[in-house]
Amino acid sequence: MNPISRALFFVISFTFINRYIYAQTVSDTGKIEIIQDQKINELVDKHIEINSKAPIKGYRIKIHFGSDKNKAKEVKGSFIAKFPNVPAYEKYDQPNFNIRVGDFRTKLEAYKFLKEIQLDFPAAFIVQDEIEFPGNKLSE
Repeated sequence: MNPISRALFFVISFTFINRYIYAQTVSDTGKIEIIQDQKINELVDKHIEINSKAPIKGYRIKIHFGSDKNKAKEVKGSFIAKFPNVPAYEKYDQPNFNIRVGDFRTKLEAYKFLKEIQLDFPAAFIVQDEIEFPGNKLSE
């Protein structure tokens, strides 16, 4: 067999083999069926539950700190009256009562809100804190 015959035989053989291999018909229904063990879903749900309760690093605005508990409660009440949709947190770090507000993921978000409240709370400043995930209703 000469080289041209071999090449021609190879090309013809390859073409028929290739068509035979890819001769399957594809019916596209647009649906995907996932077959998996039920325990995978349980693990994913557990992962979501654990992560939704974990605090994350972020920022809050400290609007008050001092040793007078009544003054701290007054400042917190005043803030809640003006900004009812923003969470306010009261924390006692001996000897001071701290009022921190908001759950901000970035310092820029905290800064924007600080500018919004600065007229009412001129001594307010941004602090880094562990925050609740914004929109997280599971921990309430």
